[in-house]
Amino acid sequence: MSHPRNPQALLTPAMRGVLERMVRAGHPPLHSLTPVQARAAYAAGADVLELPLQPMVRVENFHVTTRDGYAIPVRLVAPSQERLPVLVYFHGGGFTIGSVETHDGLCRQLAHRAQCAVLSVDYRLAPEYKFPTAVDDAWDVVQWVVGQGAAHNILSTHVAVGGDSAGGTLAAVCAILARNDNIPLALQLLFYPGTAAHQQTDSHRMFADGFVLEASHIQYFFNHYLRSTGDWDDWRFAPLDGVDATGQPVQLEGVAPAWLGLAECDPLVDEGVHYADRLRMAGVPVELEIYRGVVHEFIKMGRAIPEAAMAHADAAHALSNAFKEMV
Repeated sequence: MSHPRNPQALLTPAMRGVLERMVRAGHPPLHSLTPVQARAAYAAGADVLELPLQPMVRVENFHVTTRDGYAIPVRLVAPSQERLPVLVYFHGGGFTIGSVETHDGLCRQLAHRAQCAVLSVDYRLAPEYKFPTAVDDAWDVVQWVVGQGAAHNILSTHVAVGGDSAGGTLAAVCAILARNDNIPLALQLLFYPGTAAHQQTDSHRMFADGFVLEASHIQYFFNHYLRSTGDWDDWRFAPLDGVDATGQPVQLEGVAPAWLGLAECDPLVDEGVHYADRLRMAGVPVELEIYRGVVHEFIKMGRAIPEAAMAHADAAHALSNAFKEMV
């Protein structure tokens, strides 16, 4: 994407007002906190700008056992008692913060609007659990849904994966792993996913400071998550330009259709566009929406930012259609 010299001029009045209130609140930046403190701070503000919590007919909290015996907490929300298709959702937070609780409102919105079940995953976080633990957790849950999810009254033949930011990365990676294992997925639903190994695009430079997700935050999260410099170029961290064990870029042919919802004023917007382009070049059906004048995290600001509800509706429409198109 091309970007103007004054990126602040791109913001909608409502978005500018939210950012101004954040500055006045004077909270310490997350990158100045320990991971435990950052999680608490993020959780405390996670629902301040969210839409009212959508009631659900079913809310079930249980655990899924991973390959190493860990019991991952998950939350299943559904708008009815019927056996429904399911979106496996991975929350954002730079692999370091965030939880099922911080994204409960968003998952309920998607379940309500798409009339599907949503299984939200509390994958393990860094720095206690470094790469690739989050990837392994995410993929283990997807495999569990396909193999055993029917026991929880979900339609395990109709599965999509989705997530925002780091959760979008996990969803994109799971779509590739599903392709590798011949597991059909209805859709990969990606809200402003991180896809690049290195932050060198114009949008990373343009929106480095003052737009919620700052360059210092990205460095903070990745320094906690990655074990070594080699991890930066692993495709499971960077599906856009990372490489496999043989040093080759990961192939994207045959992965699930994709819906991407990006924020115009977001460091990650360029790499999101580039990932959409790579998917299209591989013959993957792609629907791309760029929400103008808003920043990273906007989908959790529905009380103040009308584009959030627009994105919820667009994503749910794509999800509903994808489920209907599965044989």
